[in-house]
Amino acid sequence: MVFKRLLGSIGVGGPTVDTILTPGATPPGATLSGQVHLQGGSSDFDIDHITLELVARVEAEHEEGEGHGVVVFDRFVVGGGFRLVAGAEHSVPFSVTLPWETPITELHGQGLGIVLGVRTELSVAGAKDKGDLDQLTVGPLPAQEAILEAFGQLGFGFKSADLEYGRIGGTGQQLPFYQEIELTPAPQYAHAVNEIEVTFLATPGGMEVVLEADKRGGLFSGGHDAVTRFTVGHDGIHHQDWNALVDGWVRQLVEHRSAYDAQASDGHGGYGHGGHYEDHHQHHDGHQRSGPGMGTVVAAGAAGLAVGVVGGMVAAEVVDEVGDFFEGDEDEGGED
Repeated sequence: MVFKRLLGSIGVGGPTVDTILTPGATPPGATLSGQVHLQGGSSDFDIDHITLELVARVEAEHEEGEGHGVVVFDRFVVGGGFRLVAGAEHSVPFSVTLPWETPITELHGQGLGIVLGVRTELSVAGAKDKGDLDQLTVGPLPAQEAILEAFGQLGFGFKSADLEYGRIGGTGQQLPFYQEIELTPAPQYAHAVNEIEVTFLATPGGMEVVLEADKRGGLFSGGHDAVTRFTVGHDGIHHQDWNALVDGWVRQLVEHRSAYDAQASDGHGGYGHGGHYEDHHQHHDGHQRSGPGMGTVVAAGAAGLAVGVVGGMVAAEVVDEVGDFFEGDEDEGGED
């Protein structure tokens, strides 16, 4: 669904813009293509620039609690420098590359509740108008899908996903926000953790995987968070024993919790930043994974799945919500 309307900044009789994205999900770091269709107005207009903005609905903490804002996380000039004759139609094809850290919005066709959009800005004779907004659908990279599948195979369930404004210290994060995919614990870990949050920070050469566990508090110690950080490559996806690798990651989280509690009971602090533990691990090739995975969990709506509650709106409703929200926050997160 698109928002096709008269450009208000230009006035009655101005051109209209309608951006059509190539159907399907685009992975991070891949090419997003489409066309910007212009319909001439009642007179000739000089089109200075056609700009695409990638926008995200992001949660941000402030003094009063949490709120939502709009962040523009990339911008591309895809055309301009021509005259649009009155009543004429003109199309501008484009191909742009998504940032590697672009959040994923779906897994196996099921929405995760993440709201991204492509907003078209038309600059006509010095006036600018954000004349069109389209939903952006992003699918996982092979390594991201493999890791989420492994969590599903180990018994973890999808809970929810959101975008948090801010940066994760000690990482190579590039965007001003990051995605958290929240998972309910597998039965064998339910005694140790309330949930695990997964963040992917991809680059052309590989990917950082940040895992955060919200810990259950013991009798003599309060609950706390633990963070571990690992590195995986984009190659050798089908030769890696992802179940064993991911299970090893989770075991490290649990072990760090035990060590933290031991230090806390002795009157010492935790480790890392503010009681957070950070670790690094480079995986090695193993065997191909098998069995039902996170995709099955998502499709079945099992294990605390939030799709259908948080992310269950149909695409048109998601875009309508975004459109109304973006219209009220045109100046947030942008840069001129």
